[in-house]
Amino acid sequence: MSQLPARRRARLRARPVTALAVALSLCAAPFAQAEPFTGLAPAFDGSIRASGIDRAPITAGTDVTVSGSGLIPGQTVTLRSNGAPLTTAAPITVDADGAFETTLTLPDTAEPGTYPVVAELDGPDYAMIVDLKISPVLPETGSFDTVDRQLAPGLYQVARAADGEALYVTSAVGRPPVTQSELLKLDPETFDIIARTTPQAAPAREDGRDGGLYAVYGVGIAAEAGQVWVSNTRQDTVAVYDADDLSLLKQFEPGTIGHPRDVVEYDGKVYVSATFLPEIHVFDAESMTHEGVIELTSSRRRTDFGTASLQLDADRGRLFVVSLTSDEVAVVDLTSGTQSAVWPLTGSKGTIGVGYDPKSDRIFTAGQGSDNVQILDAASGELLHDVPVGANPLNIAVDPDTGTAFVAVRGSHSVVTITPEGEVTGTLTVGSLPNHLIADGAGGVLLVNKRNGEDDPSGDHITRITPQG
Repeated sequence: MSQLPARRRARLRARPVTALAVALSLCAAPFAQAEPFTGLAPAFDGSIRASGIDRAPITAGTDVTVSGSGLIPGQTVTLRSNGAPLTTAAPITVDADGAFETTLTLPDTAEPGTYPVVAELDGPDYAMIVDLKISPVLPETGSFDTVDRQLAPGLYQVARAADGEALYVTSAVGRPPVTQSELLKLDPETFDIIARTTPQAAPAREDGRDGGLYAVYGVGIAAEAGQVWVSNTRQDTVAVYDADDLSLLKQFEPGTIGHPRDVVEYDGKVYVSATFLPEIHVFDAESMTHEGVIELTSSRRRTDFGTASLQLDADRGRLFVVSLTSDEVAVVDLTSGTQSAVWPLTGSKGTIGVGYDPKSDRIFTAGQGSDNVQILDAASGELLHDVPVGANPLNIAVDPDTGTAFVAVRGSHSVVTITPEGEVTGTLTVGSLPNHLIADGAGGVLLVNKRNGEDDPSGDHITRITPQG
């Protein structure tokens, strides 16, 4: 939910072509030499995907699993790149369950990037393109001090009180109905748990099934009101807890905001992103009421802006928000409550994370589908630097004193540090699946990560990371 799937899928629905069309596109055979069209085969619903072994990133020199499902038993599949077959054996035959699986080995010299693989299907005849994304691998560099502690399962986000006296961490496990979720309050030095609470039960779903808990995901702090705001993503709503003892102050009704993600407070107002929608919802912290919606527009034709991460510029009263659906970054003027700018992020795919450096006035964006961080001038939107960071970067936090951006690179299980000038100054391997991080106010960051399977001792930790030298 907070991230795009690591495997790239291509859908077959209503995309039939004849063998003639395949021959023409791949071999450029003259039309006069081809057999005539005989009509299209009935449409079917299937998918073919490429993934790393055991969900690992696809990198140069590694094996890649190409698998299909929902196909027609007995169909044959040929995979090609630049017209050449990728397997030397006979075409792959779809089994009785409509599935197939094969393994390819990438050369050590393969360059990072996204490559189109053509899948030709015969009996009936279809063709489709499967994206094969090869991720960059950064060597471990730099020097860091780390202190960590394992907490509750399913850690999602972390927030820090303005006075630095407490940390707040959300956790949620599994898909709906979610039955395990907690909001934790921690000592910022020892990571001891000061208080913890389990969200209340949610109403039954429309189909009558158990609604689980109002599981907590995004988290933000309204300091003057003494509140912790959380997003209940599964129920499309938000809740407010007391920052002192974590008692529930208000649970908003389901359906208040579509798929809420990030929570940011500024000048008594709480701003919540509605993932995939062109909306930021505004709440009043003191009265705990929903005040309205800031509508966002895309700079791209016939495309909607689909919000993901939020980043506050408190000094200038601005909010930066990236779009997952259209790969853009928008600027919201919080004084007027309107969008003041929007810029396309050319070369970024699946843009999900955003950070901001107030000293250089630069925006950092994370492209989970393109494995890069882009650095823009916040005044003009000019792209200044494009930095490869590893597989599936997710979230970004910037130290306001040094301008160093810390990038949680989920697929590579690492944190990468980048200067505003685009220089990579460090790469640190951390526990599995780093999920969210924030500046700690002392030159480093606080990171939470998730388990990679049940027997993963490195997961569900909070870690303080401090650069040395």
